[in-house]
Amino acid sequence: MIFVGDDWAEDHHDIHVMDAGGARLASRRLPEGFPGISGFHELVAAHAEDPGQVVVGIETDRGLWVEALSAAGYQVYAVNPLAVARYRDRHQVSGAKSDAGDAGDISKHGALGRNGPSGSPTGSTWRSGRGSGAC
Repeated sequence: MIFVGDDWAEDHHDIHVMDAGGARLASRRLPEGFPGISGFHELVAAHAEDPGQVVVGIETDRGLWVEALSAAGYQVYAVNPLAVARYRDRHQVSGAKSDAGDAGDISKHGALGRNGPSGSPTGSTWRSGRGSGAC
């Protein structure tokens, strides 16, 4: 199982990939659109063979990016941006915000709290019943 945090912005996505033990496997800024989705799949494929073993937390529950991730078979969960900010406040001394840092926090939040109340499954993962809970 790997966990991916996706801090979504208008024109890019900051991605953080970590293993079940919390070790960072990769991080990257990807553009919006097809080149970004292609880069996302390449990045994740380097660390997981089965898309069903990939949990993606993202700060939105709609859009083409979310639909593409769900269609690929990833377990995709919408994470409330306020929950990410609260997580950052609890776990970082400085409280400084960065998109890359938020992506890391989203992946940690997803790994630690998948069965908690602060996120909701999105897309086909939820409809098919493959998701086991919320971020």
